[in-house]
Amino acid sequence: MELAYIPSPSRGVLYLGPIPLRGYAFCIIIGVFIAVWLGNRRWVARGGQSGTVADIAVWAVPFGLVGGRLYHVITDYELYFSPGRDWVDAFKVWQGGLGIWGAIALGALGAWIGARRRGIPMPAYADAVAPGIALAQAMGRWGNWFNQELYGRETHLPWALHITSSEGGRVPGYYHPTFLYESLWCIGVAFLVMWADRRFTLGHGRAFALYVAAYCVGRGWIEYMRVDDAHHILGLRLNDWTALVVFLLAVTYMIVSFRLRPGREEVVEPLAADGSAAGTVASGGSAEGTETDAETDAEPEKPAASKPKAEPADDPEPKATAEKTEPATKKS
Repeated sequence: MELAYIPSPSRGVLYLGPIPLRGYAFCIIIGVFIAVWLGNRRWVARGGQSGTVADIAVWAVPFGLVGGRLYHVITDYELYFSPGRDWVDAFKVWQGGLGIWGAIALGALGAWIGARRRGIPMPAYADAVAPGIALAQAMGRWGNWFNQELYGRETHLPWALHITSSEGGRVPGYYHPTFLYESLWCIGVAFLVMWADRRFTLGHGRAFALYVAAYCVGRGWIEYMRVDDAHHILGLRLNDWTALVVFLLAVTYMIVSFRLRPGREEVVEPLAADGSAAGTVASGGSAEGTETDAETDAEPEKPAASKPKAEPADDPEPKATAEKTEPATKKS
């Protein structure tokens, strides 16, 4: 008899009348709000305008959802297009199945479009939102708990995950909660990136690259523990190979970027940097002119005092004295 374990929810969806409230969707939505909130704070701290992160997220989030679903469907196509399967299920995102690799790739494309429309450097934006993305992943992994999916090997550890569903080929039992392992790892990655960003003043996309590299390290060993069906190449799961390749690319980017562009961007949002100057011009001229006007208003001009006319001197002695001393001066 097991004395301790992590229970699975009896169901992953509640109904508010005819409206289904799915735990998987709620976890993703909460994760997006966390990412935008933290990203906005970091963006403002770096000199950007409040609200810019949310505006660009309007582009990034839909692209990310489409990319995550495409990656999952392409790499697990047999779940939807093999005999006896219904291809319509490929559109049922609420049933689970979002690949983080596709979500980041296509989400970055959407963010690039939004950043370009605002004249913002994409690497600076990526650095600001990197820890928030990691926390969003940490929250999103709990959607796998609601769906009773993506668990690891069988175990009898006190924190084992109790799987109760037998749908989709599941075997009820106690398994490694890989969703929890990855959630905790992502929280650690978020704090690592924030610490390194303050300690080493990361810029030009290096904070985002650090997040990618650190996540890949954790995803590698967590992926190795999972027992769900996956394609294998040379004995390793496809996601392990993806994590390895992406890790090498992220590390290479950090090294090359540091050599080519050390330091951090001084201006991340031109509109925010020019805001004070624009306000000055709108209120009536240049900053120099405004300062002069302020000084004029602070110190009103005093009326000039009338001066009496100088009367001619009665004693011409000084002139005579000067004329007498002039020759002596020339001799010297």
